[in-house]
Amino acid sequence: MSHYNAPLKDMQFVLNELAGLAEVAQLPGYEEATPDMVEAILDEAGKFAGGVLAPINFSGDQEGAKWANKSVTVPKGFKEAYQQFVDNGWNALSGNPEHGGQGLPKVVSAAVQEMWKASNMAFSLCPLLTLGAVEALELCGTPEQKEMYLPKMISGEWTGTMNLTEPQAGSDLAAIRSRAEPVGDGTYKIFGNKIFITYGDHDMTANTIHLVLARTPGAPEGVKGISLFVVPKFMVNKDGSLGARNDAYCVSIEHKLGIHASPTCVMAYGDKGGAIGTLVGKENEGLKYMFVMMNAARFAVGLEGLALSERAYQHAVAYARDRVQGRAIEGSASGVAIIKHPDIRRMLMTMRANTEAMRALAYSVASAHDAAVRHPDAAERAKNQAFVDLMIPVVKGWCTETGNEMAYLGVQIHGGMGFIEETGAAQFLRDARITTIYEGTTGIQANDLIGRKIAREGGATLKAVIALMQQTQAAVAKQSGAEFVAIGKALATGIDAVSRAGDYIVANFGSDVRAVAAGAVPFLRLMGIVTGGWALARGALVAQGKIAAGDADPFYAAKIVTTRYYADHVMAAAPGLTQEIVEGGASTMALPEVMF
Repeated sequence: MSHYNAPLKDMQFVLNELAGLAEVAQLPGYEEATPDMVEAILDEAGKFAGGVLAPINFSGDQEGAKWANKSVTVPKGFKEAYQQFVDNGWNALSGNPEHGGQGLPKVVSAAVQEMWKASNMAFSLCPLLTLGAVEALELCGTPEQKEMYLPKMISGEWTGTMNLTEPQAGSDLAAIRSRAEPVGDGTYKIFGNKIFITYGDHDMTANTIHLVLARTPGAPEGVKGISLFVVPKFMVNKDGSLGARNDAYCVSIEHKLGIHASPTCVMAYGDKGGAIGTLVGKENEGLKYMFVMMNAARFAVGLEGLALSERAYQHAVAYARDRVQGRAIEGSASGVAIIKHPDIRRMLMTMRANTEAMRALAYSVASAHDAAVRHPDAAERAKNQAFVDLMIPVVKGWCTETGNEMAYLGVQIHGGMGFIEETGAAQFLRDARITTIYEGTTGIQANDLIGRKIAREGGATLKAVIALMQQTQAAVAKQSGAEFVAIGKALATGIDAVSRAGDYIVANFGSDVRAVAAGAVPFLRLMGIVTGGWALARGALVAQGKIAAGDADPFYAAKIVTTRYYADHVMAAAPGLTQEIVEGGASTMALPEVMF
């Protein structure tokens, strides 16, 4: 089994040179996020991820979470690791200081979260959902709810969940049937069943705070009639102590392909007379509030794709260095380590290049989120928010799809041993598979991208991003050398592909939405590939500047080599994807029913 070593140097490079950490630290409230402080945080997080979380990743997968008598127990070592996680303050990293959080920027939190997810994805899912619930309560909760729940949720003493899906509804939240009946004292009794609730029950904390979607009496049909409620596992007394057990129970856990250590719960509310809950915000606006959690979770799930790609890459490199099999194509009469074989090197570089592209893009989006929240200029806040809104489905959809592909390559590099659980490569592939489904499938992300984020505004934000990419391409074109010629050519071709596909979407969405929607996922993939290439090209320019200034660190030369590889191997797909988007929709919709 390989160890996890956080890629701190690349993380710091992306934070400082591409995500603009110094500029983020100048935003109101983020002044303490200096490069030195962040470097120290990342170093400690890397130690915790590699020394505490990674060692229980494989064992946790093998043991799995267990359910008995409506209660869940986590695998050996998880409870102790979680307590250490909380004691070290990791759960409070990005929390609001008003409620005990450390108030660090999202871009710093993103880098730390990558480590948790890479070292032990199943463990990381618990604080992920808690942070989403915290964000929803901070924005939409009453003062009483904030005072009662947020300090202990931010500290990690209590955890949080989001309860959307029901057996008959799936992703169609309009079909939710859970109901909330007013008691008359400001509380409601909640009745209904929810499925796929991550860490809906566990034994790591004393209380779990559920955010539950349900309908009040007389609520409108569809999504306009959904309200959001806080339903604690244990009621909370006015002095903050725990009271009676609420009527909210886990009645089973799912048996899944991966993330075995993370309990995915079937929750029953109200089987013994009604679970007590309080309304969040206004009646019938629950879906709007829940989307606060979902957007935060979608970005975080995108980080899971990045993280598992990094972990699978590290695992594959370690194996390829040690595994001796076959002779070299030329120059060797004896067996060599498989890392010498051209196809193995191709797969490893594909994993490395895609991972670095995902990291560069995701951290840049996180930085824009920080500016959208804290920048003193309203126009800058709006511009950054538009960029974040456009890129969230790309980060979620492209990073998770790519993470699956990279985990697949990791298994392939192991050969037959990759299919054997004991080597560990299979776990990354199994764990990655859920990421393209969590918080809306790739198709849902892609439809959001082409509809709400592009067609609705006539492609305005997309055109602004294209203009930024063109600026980078122009800077690349000024560099000399074969590497930058190739990078510039690929980036120019990719930008043209995105521009043509975007124009097609804007022009045809209103008149032939089904044909446009048939190309939605290819367009999301196109956006990811090209904006990822753009992020790498920006990094290559920085690296070239360092080299020109006399810095002989091989890290910078490697950044240029990796970007050139990405340009040659990954960006090459861009024109074909545009062909599929522009020409393929009509043929998809013309398929006769007999084909199915």
